[in-house]
Amino acid sequence: MPAVTVENPLTLPRVAAPVDALSRPVLAVTTAPSGFEGEGFPVRRAFAGINYKYLDPFIMMDQMGEVEYAPGEPKGTPWHPHRGFETVTYIIDGTFIHQDSNGGGGTITNGDTQWMTAGSGLLHIEAPPESLVMSGGLFHGLQLWVNLPAKDKMQDPRYQDIRGGQVKLLTTEDGGALLRVIAGEFDGHEGPGITHTPITMVHATIRPGAEATLPWREDYNGLVYVLAGKGTVGADRRPVRMGQTAVFGAGSSLTVRADESQDSNTPDLEVVILGGQPIREPMAHYGPFVMNTKAELQQAFDDFQAGRLGVVPTVERLPHT
Repeated sequence: MPAVTVENPLTLPRVAAPVDALSRPVLAVTTAPSGFEGEGFPVRRAFAGINYKYLDPFIMMDQMGEVEYAPGEPKGTPWHPHRGFETVTYIIDGTFIHQDSNGGGGTITNGDTQWMTAGSGLLHIEAPPESLVMSGGLFHGLQLWVNLPAKDKMQDPRYQDIRGGQVKLLTTEDGGALLRVIAGEFDGHEGPGITHTPITMVHATIRPGAEATLPWREDYNGLVYVLAGKGTVGADRRPVRMGQTAVFGAGSSLTVRADESQDSNTPDLEVVILGGQPIREPMAHYGPFVMNTKAELQQAFDDFQAGRLGVVPTVERLPHT
């Protein structure tokens, strides 16, 4: 980890530490509980226990793995519906195949992202390819749910296929951090992901002992989730480690620092930095649907049961020869 990297970060555009910026305080550090999703793959619930007012417009995020599957063990999710939000699946290691009832889909691997706007609703499935099921292997990724404002919840579904080579690569002034901008605007640089709700998503690799003080839009919230390694967050250097989320307060910059000593299996501190413009609308969330009212939520279930969110595509069988 990770798949998308460079040998010399100093060849990349640099993000300067902001001068006279108001450093965001760390309001809380939470630890993600572990569980299982889909057909039984292990996840960490990154946002569990965090008040939604600090998450808005993000709804939930699961760290999938990191797990080394034996042959026959890789698992995915069965067909299931969504309405009213966007799913962002970022694969750091391994391979996942996506298919939806709207005709979207594809294979993502090693730094790729699939960005699915469920909008008015569809069915989709995510699964490892048959070759990975047979061979086993490393699997590690994230799935993030991003809310849609009421005006966009019933728009037509959309699918974006973002290859790892498309992400915008940046570094800090001393080259101590590699910053991958997956979506949104960051310090004047644009990531490839097109978002309905204004957000920024960055995957950062910070070398041992290095510190990244980054400009952060004041109208965005600020969250840092630790994928691997250990370090500190904020000007007061609050400790964080793998599986923990730091919630930042108001300000115009945020700081993440990697400890001098890392685990032998994790040479660097790996974090996902998220921020977005809060929607500040009522939210009714149950299972695979995220709407504004209980009536809209019930309508989503009724539409799903009536087949109005799409049907599972049939597989054409080849004739016997």
